[in-house]
Amino acid sequence: MHDTITPQETMLLRAEIELLMKERQALLKVSGAAASLIAELRSGDLPPAAVEAAELLAGSINSLPEETLQDALNSINAQIHEG
Repeated sequence: MHDTITPQETMLLRAEIELLMKERQALLKVSGAAASLIAELRSGDLPPAAVEAAELLAGSINSLPEETLQDALNSINAQIHEG
C-alpha cells in the first residue's frame, strides 16, 4: 500500500466531494421545505390517511441535529416560528 495520493485519485475525490455537496444541498432544500410545511400544518386539518405520513415526516425532521435543520431552513430562506 502506498502512502501518497496520485493526482488522478485527488481528482476523483474532488469530483466525489462536489457531487456529495450538490446532493446535500438538494436534500437540505427538501428537508427545509418539509420542515416549513410541517410547522404550518395542524393534524386536525389533514385527511386521516395523511396523518401517519405527516407524523413520520415530523419525527424525521425532529431527529435532525439543530445545525442541520437550520441549514435546511436557510437553504429555502425560511424560519419556523414557535408558538
